[in-house]
Amino acid sequence: MRKITLFVLFLIIGSTIKSQELNCRVTVNSSKIESADTELYSTLEQSITEYMNDRKWSNAQIAVNERIECAIYITINSVEDTRYNCDIQIQASRPVYNSSYTTATFNFKDTECSFTYQEYEPLVYNENMFENNLTCILNFYAYMILGIDFDTFSPKGGEMFFQQAEKFVMMGQGSQEAGWDAFGNNRNRAAMLAAFTEERTAPFRELLYIYHRKGFDEMSVSVDKGRKAITDAIKNHLKAIYDANSMSVLLPIFSDSKLDELVNLYSEAPQTEREEVYKILSNIYPTEEQRLQQLRKGKENL
Repeated sequence: MRKITLFVLFLIIGSTIKSQELNCRVTVNSSKIESADTELYSTLEQSITEYMNDRKWSNAQIAVNERIECAIYITINSVEDTRYNCDIQIQASRPVYNSSYTTATFNFKDTECSFTYQEYEPLVYNENMFENNLTCILNFYAYMILGIDFDTFSPKGGEMFFQQAEKFVMMGQGSQEAGWDAFGNNRNRAAMLAAFTEERTAPFRELLYIYHRKGFDEMSVSVDKGRKAITDAIKNHLKAIYDANSMSVLLPIFSDSKLDELVNLYSEAPQTEREEVYKILSNIYPTEEQRLQQLRKGKENL
């Protein structure tokens, strides 16, 4: 009995150390393609799912129940032979301490994705050489998801992951594929990485930590204290990013992930606090006025 118990304990410890970091749901939508080969797209979907979930992306010790929940939605816009032109939506979330609530950490739509894929072609990870654009894109987003998640638990805790993501940005730039150009679209992958790593927008990574660790994670102890931390982060960090670069890709990443959540969060806040947050957010996101008006109303008027 003792040997069995020790063996089970060993398995538990081993799974804690070796467990993969991501629990990624992948959906490939081919509805735009006439006479689409559903089996081919199903194979692609399965290949990407296995690639994201079966790989150990770092030496971090992750328990099975601590795997990061994320999703990749691929919409195929056109196909020429084995060349696919797509949009990719990437989402990730994390649990809130001592709660059943999960909060979005990342929500981004990438419209510059093209790659070559042959059915049953293995997806191979290589951090030293450009294999193909599909794996390069997947590697980039895997490390971005990890970097953002680790930043929410400790100040700049995701640094090593952003450094890994940088390797694939450089590979992508060498490939001449779309979405990697350092001087191209200010919302492409190169621009995203630069925004997370350059000094003038460094407050965003501090915002991630304060918003999640000092804000939501503290709400099990004190809702008011946690909400105040988030209010201060919006005033001192989000506004600083806007003042430094009003066109930063970080601003839509934040709004797509957090605006609806903030409306709910402040529904029971004092009117003065709601007005203060509304004033800042409406200046940063003037096109979101209808949504932000809900923030001013409070729970009794929603």
